Amino acid sequence: MREVDRRSKYDRRVFLKGAATAVPTVAIATSAGLTISDAWADDATTLTPATLKTLVKMARDIYPHDFLGDSYYIIAIKPWDGKAAKDPAIKSLINEGVVRLDQEANDRRKVPYVQVPWEADRVVLLQGIEQSAFFQRIRGDLVVSLYNQKEVWPKFGYEGSSAEHGGYIKRGFADIDWLPKA
Repeated sequence: MREVDRRSKYDRRVFLKGAATAVPTVAIATSAGLTISDAWADDATTLTPATLKTLVKMARDIYPHDFLGDSYYIIAIKPWDGKAAKDPAIKSLINEGVVRLDQEANDRRKVPYVQVPWEADRVVLLQGIEQSAFFQRIRGDLVVSLYNQKEVWPKFGYEGSSAEHGGYIKRGFADIDWLPKA
């Protein structure tokens, strides 16, 4: 049986040292008008940054995990720019889908989809388009592109493939760390 060490690997001194260097950096970047959430979308070649941001917000609302950072959703969505560059039908599908979603948001909430503040309100908007080819295509791709990232697996407790380690019988099959020891 595997023993889990639940003690923290960090101490107060390490935390304070890291925070002391991070706060001025963020303050400088913010005052210069640079935001981390916007920089990634500027590299797009075919789709507009606004379209990519809408797709990321959609991804977060379709598969909501508060413990996952935006970077995982961005990695899952970014390939759509390349797909749109190769196939005009995909570009049209995405652009028309985002326009429709923004139109629905403007009609109901008077703001584009990404500016709708409450997740519940955005989910209602998504439910209105869930039968569309656009929604089905994005949702279907996200199952693979989001959950197939090896960096995401530990966050869900998945240790990865065990075949190369002799299978699960030899690697955690009988691990029960949630029961008290007898």
